Amino acid sequence: MSKPWYPFYPTNVPYEIELSELSIYDLFERTAEERPTNKAIISGEEVLTYAQLKHQSDCLAAALYHRGFRKGDRIGVMLPNCKEYAIVTYAIHRLGGVLVQMNPMYQPNELAHIFDDSEASWLISHQEQQQKIQAIGIADRITMIATDRGDGQTANLYQWIAEERKQLPPLDIQLKEDIAVLQYTGGTTGRPKGAMLTHFNIVSNFFQNFISYAGVYERFSESVLGISPLFHGMGMMNLNTAIFTGSTYIVMDRFETTKVLELMRKHRPTVIAGSPTMYIALLRHPDLQPTDLRSLKICGCGSAPMPVEVITEIERKSGAVIIEGYGLTEATSAVSRNPMTGMRKIGSIGVPISSTDIKIVDLVSGTTEMAVGEPGELLVKGPQVMKGYWKNPEATQQILQNGWLYTGDIAKMDEDGFLYIVGRKKEMIIAGGYNIYPAEIEEVLYEHPAVSEAIVYGIPDAYRGETVKASIVLKPEMHATEAEIIEWCRERLAAYKSPRFIDIRTELPKTAVGKLLRRALVEEEKRKLSHS
Repeated sequence: MSKPWYPFYPTNVPYEIELSELSIYDLFERTAEERPTNKAIISGEEVLTYAQLKHQSDCLAAALYHRGFRKGDRIGVMLPNCKEYAIVTYAIHRLGGVLVQMNPMYQPNELAHIFDDSEASWLISHQEQQQKIQAIGIADRITMIATDRGDGQTANLYQWIAEERKQLPPLDIQLKEDIAVLQYTGGTTGRPKGAMLTHFNIVSNFFQNFISYAGVYERFSESVLGISPLFHGMGMMNLNTAIFTGSTYIVMDRFETTKVLELMRKHRPTVIAGSPTMYIALLRHPDLQPTDLRSLKICGCGSAPMPVEVITEIERKSGAVIIEGYGLTEATSAVSRNPMTGMRKIGSIGVPISSTDIKIVDLVSGTTEMAVGEPGELLVKGPQVMKGYWKNPEATQQILQNGWLYTGDIAKMDEDGFLYIVGRKKEMIIAGGYNIYPAEIEEVLYEHPAVSEAIVYGIPDAYRGETVKASIVLKPEMHATEAEIIEWCRERLAAYKSPRFIDIRTELPKTAVGKLLRRALVEEEKRKLSHS
């Protein structure tokens, strides 16, 4: 059946792709066999070829297997961007294990939920992160492996690799059934949920991504600057795309504009992908030189809309095309993007990628399709849509219905099939490329002994896109300052989630039945902005 967006696909991009019968490790192994001497990872002055990366991953997999790690076991990986992330990733997938993504910025109470929910009994991290596990009180049931110099009591990743064990079980992956990654994502209510991403989801989304680059992204030829966090869906896909195509992945442990420019000048990468905040920071850097960005061919952008003036400036200084797109954790990474060639529409999130169908439905019943130009909830269907939420059939049933993923995002489609995000059904905040869920922060606020009521919401921020603000009411006879409340949150939440502003009020807006009205505070902020 023809779709309105089909005419705008580049001629070498098919409507449907032939879905792969390969696992994540299969694709990695194929590249290592085809190009063993190609540079796989550049980390500082160290270079790992594909043969070296495979050898280290296989040795680690054998060491894990020797110590009892088996298919389906959950293993937390709590690392910044580093070469070890790649070694660990493909070792886990060799054994059919489940990689549980853990943000290194998470604090003990955030991690406690993920360990409890995922039932992960292994952890790979830097030594310093393991203090958080001690704080949770679960160290006695977790096998902890340090990637850096240990204390003599904790297992060391490189010591295990150096054992050079060979015994590995047969590769046994059921593509559509076996979970490769548990990617935790928040929601409007309750604790973060683990999106179950299968090997089929991840490999399919890789092919969808790669094909959408319409021949611009060439196998064995590109170098990817890893500016997106690997514990995030976009960063994970950047690494896999680099590795599966025999390209080079250049490690950046964290985004820092001066460091980005240094790496750009030294390695001349051809591909980057990040949030608008990252591009804005680059443009603002006082030492940005006319040739610094000229090596780039592809600049991916997601997580939030990119201001038109930023797109224009980046493209002028790089010669590359900014590719705006849309994705979400529950769809692995990518759902839509503007075409690499031909028509693209600035401000749009583009058209659905190959083998992806979408529809826009009314916000009440979720069943009636909206007319062209009319907003409604965006629904997605495709091989990249997750298997469901880990151990949460009720939430799975709400978001996956008749094969369709209900995204919670409000969108409209024009007559050409180009999509535009116009709002969020969920009250998610996007700050600096990170998804932040108010309910999680509100829960921490309510734990403060002086807080009676709390509403968390996003307010406009010229640099981060949005930033977090909380309006609270204190209990009678109780006292707390804004600074004290902010510090309370910082001790319990990753820094990017903690409110930057606290507004202490005598009352909060409510409905007639007493429900707190977040939207009223958002509108109040908009009015302030319009009058400033």
